[in-house]
Amino acid sequence: MLKAQLIITAVVLEGSSKSEVARDYNVSRYWVQQLVKRYKTEGAAAFEPHSRRPHHNPHTVSAPVQDKIVRLRKTLNKAGYDAGAATIAEHLAHDHTITNVPAVSTIWRVLSRRRFVVPQPHKRPRSRRHLLAAFSAWGTPAGVLTDNGAIFTAKQRGDRRTAMEITPGQLGIKIEPLAPPTTRRPAARSNASTKH
Repeated sequence: MLKAQLIITAVVLEGSSKSEVARDYNVSRYWVQQLVKRYKTEGAAAFEPHSRRPHHNPHTVSAPVQDKIVRLRKTLNKAGYDAGAATIAEHLAHDHTITNVPAVSTIWRVLSRRRFVVPQPHKRPRSRRHLLAAFSAWGTPAGVLTDNGAIFTAKQRGDRRTAMEITPGQLGIKIEPLAPPTTRRPAARSNASTKH
């Protein structure tokens, strides 16, 4: 028996209070009220779980706008220009026939659905996820000591930063590179004995 059915039965047939049922089934009183209300209007159909998906998505991009996004992608590519989502958004902003320009992320999703963007899972920044998992397991450190390996710094590759540099900085963690080992020689000992 579904939990919804048990809750409705407890309130409607057994006469238990909504607060009591909410406490017994570890749910909110509001949800109990909604189930009972649904039962009174829908009958036994209220026992079945309802989808939480909205009936209408205000951010849905219309088919004509999606077609324009695709046309722009093809045109810009053919002309040899940048055809990324940000560039396409800029072109759409200057189009007087479009009243609501989709967000760059939405344009990227449209291009992905239409197979203009090939997902490359090997490029996903795993190091950031591992860092955050370590921080949640053991707590956020005050500082991190690193060497100059490519995972820790991108200085050798120009003016870029890695996730290992960005994430701790956002969390207020100080990153300190290890000092290179010194090649100091031990001071020479004198074998000469002093006579008194």
